[in-house]
Amino acid sequence: MTLQAPIDRRTHRVLRAAVLELVEGEPRRRFPTVLHAGLPGRSVRHVEDPPLQDAGLRADVVLSMLLRGSATGERPLLWLTRPGELSAHDDDLRWLGPAHWAASSLGLPVGLVVVTRRGWFDPVSDVRREWRRLRRRSAA
Repeated sequence: MTLQAPIDRRTHRVLRAAVLELVEGEPRRRFPTVLHAGLPGRSVRHVEDPPLQDAGLRADVVLSMLLRGSATGERPLLWLTRPGELSAHDDDLRWLGPAHWAASSLGLPVGLVVVTRRGWFDPVSDVRREWRRLRRRSAA
């Protein structure tokens, strides 16, 4: 499933939380690509270090992660965190096909979203949201 603009409130809230989790939790400028499945704060992670070269193996990893990520009872989200800009990179494209296959084999309407420190984007539809300085909202 690709994201279509405008996105629903839940998706916006979850993806904003994923960006905030990366900004607050990753102090390094350069870090490995990490695939997440579930919801921010309670997701299953796969650190890609070294990168998996086989698309079938990546599909198996995504399938396993989506199964574990859906254990929360809510629809899992699938996102890739990486350093760099909000434009399509090789890592994004390597995970796109396996992610689509795994989600469709489970009957889940899940697409892959890329998260960086600056925001998030869907590499298929190019729906995106960017922030200059993202901060946690006050509990007021």
